[in-house]
Amino acid sequence: MLPVAILISMTSVNGQQLEILTQGNSTSIRGLSVVSDEIVWTSGSKGMVGRSVDGGKNWNWNQVPGFEKREFRDIEAFDDLNALVLAIAEPGIILKTADGGKSWRPVYTDSSAGIFLDAFHFTGNGSGIVIGDPLKGEIYLASTNDYGNSWKRNLKAPKADSGEACFASSGTNIVALKNGGYYFVTGGLSSRLHGAGTVTRLPLVQGKESTGANSIAVFGNNAVVVGGDFTRDTAKANNCIIVRLGKVPVFTTSTTPPQGYRSCVEFIDASNLITCGTSGVDISADGGKNWKLISKESFHVCQKARKGNAIFLAGGNGRIAKYLP
Repeated sequence: MLPVAILISMTSVNGQQLEILTQGNSTSIRGLSVVSDEIVWTSGSKGMVGRSVDGGKNWNWNQVPGFEKREFRDIEAFDDLNALVLAIAEPGIILKTADGGKSWRPVYTDSSAGIFLDAFHFTGNGSGIVIGDPLKGEIYLASTNDYGNSWKRNLKAPKADSGEACFASSGTNIVALKNGGYYFVTGGLSSRLHGAGTVTRLPLVQGKESTGANSIAVFGNNAVVVGGDFTRDTAKANNCIIVRLGKVPVFTTSTTPPQGYRSCVEFIDASNLITCGTSGVDISADGGKNWKLISKESFHVCQKARKGNAIFLAGGNGRIAKYLP
């Protein structure tokens, strides 16, 4: 376990500030789990997991033995001691710690050819769902009801469209619902919204392997979906839509979209949102209709504390930041 003190700097556009807490290590962070204003976990490349229990003032970094060449694209923490990480590519593995990251044990392994787990999401009652790229024409789904201690493959998963896939860009392309349902978004040659028994084509840029939806955030009956083309990360066309959820979803395109490709979006409250990507960070105060760039810094993932108000972001080069409204 390596303790690391923070390196503080500020980045500001339009009066909004991001406080850079730490950066400079060699891991690219795509997994972020903000338990509270004080407890924050991250995960990334080279088998690295980071944890802070003081709101980001200090960080402990832990390289999981045997996973030095693997990427942990998502992490879900339940408190300061218990967390899960997801390792992409073959074999697909989910690991769990009960001692703050000092030791890890596998709780789910799938060695199927072509397996690629992308993200997972949990409700507050220990139920969760993991999503992966299609296998044999079906979206890969598995679920748990015991905080990830055991998992069961969903053998009635949705059929995948031709060229449809999932992006492991921020761990936020799926949302588990307390009623046992889910919503998830896909990208690639076909970008669609799945959930509530329906599948609907998204009015986002699509048609290439690098295009489509990357992230969905849900607040009540409303959702916001972001994406774009990660090979053209400053392109703004059709990169964000607002969704009124239901059996027949209603889509509204943002009037002033985010300033480029975005890999993650998060509700701060019913009206305010934050989104990030490799070309910057934007905020919206009207439910996603209009966005304002607040930083040109690159981040992969952003998240608000489940128990609190703090908002953290993470990205390449070990960069972790806090949003200061």
